[in-house]
Amino acid sequence: MSLGMPDRGPVLRPGTPCWVELATPDEARAQHFYAALLGWRYDTRPDPVTGRYAIASLGGEPAAGLYLAGAGQPSGWTVHLAVGNIDAVAEWVPRLGGRRVLGPADIPHRGTILHATDRSGAPVVFWQLMDTWRFAVGVPGAFAGADLNTHDGAAADVFYCHLFGYTSMQIGGDGLDYAEWRLDHLPVLYRYVMGSEYEPTAQPHWMVYFLIDPARGTDSVAAHATMLGGRVVAPPFDTPYGRTAVLADPGGATFSVIDHTTAVDGWGRAEVDDPYDD
Repeated sequence: MSLGMPDRGPVLRPGTPCWVELATPDEARAQHFYAALLGWRYDTRPDPVTGRYAIASLGGEPAAGLYLAGAGQPSGWTVHLAVGNIDAVAEWVPRLGGRRVLGPADIPHRGTILHATDRSGAPVVFWQLMDTWRFAVGVPGAFAGADLNTHDGAAADVFYCHLFGYTSMQIGGDGLDYAEWRLDHLPVLYRYVMGSEYEPTAQPHWMVYFLIDPARGTDSVAAHATMLGGRVVAPPFDTPYGRTAVLADPGGATFSVIDHTTAVDGWGRAEVDDPYDD
């Protein structure tokens, strides 16, 4: 869940999160929501894959992407992972039980991407970056980490650990199957097997976390989200990584906010309103 990010040079190590993007049914409403909640500004440009693409920024640093979801595409956040050789990854994805969906495709001035689903059925994007790429982390409103929520933890572990050389460490307690994926002993992502708080039909998905300003606090941000047309999926609760809340934007995409300065020794209780129980 939490979420320290490894130090990085001009090119990220393969397996490191390098971008997050939102597919939304209403671009204008989503942009207004996240701008007011997280302080994002936008630069919208043509895109060879999605047609039009809005890049959100914080202080001039790219923070996330937003685009209009296609017909039948669910609203949601997807994580992009850096790779060193996109063609090799494209070969390995089906060998490891995943599926190629789109690409590899060249994105001008950004690199080459491959849309796929992993062995557990979750969407993921692999990205061979240009060495000039930037991604905001460590400031309020920026990416703070991500959980892969899945029904098949073993399948997810096999796929990503073989592809990137992650080591997987179980950190869940009280019967939770919650694993931390590490590179060079540093956490890069987390994997959670969905429990009874989710419907059995809930699709595998990414839970993306955004850092918030301690001066505002998690509770205030959650309340603000409802005022902006969003919804509180799990009210604020305490964790060893900080006080967090699970929210949904006006288009139904779920995400989390976290304040790392309020970390506690144990876990609070989160009553989850399953966003996939429609």
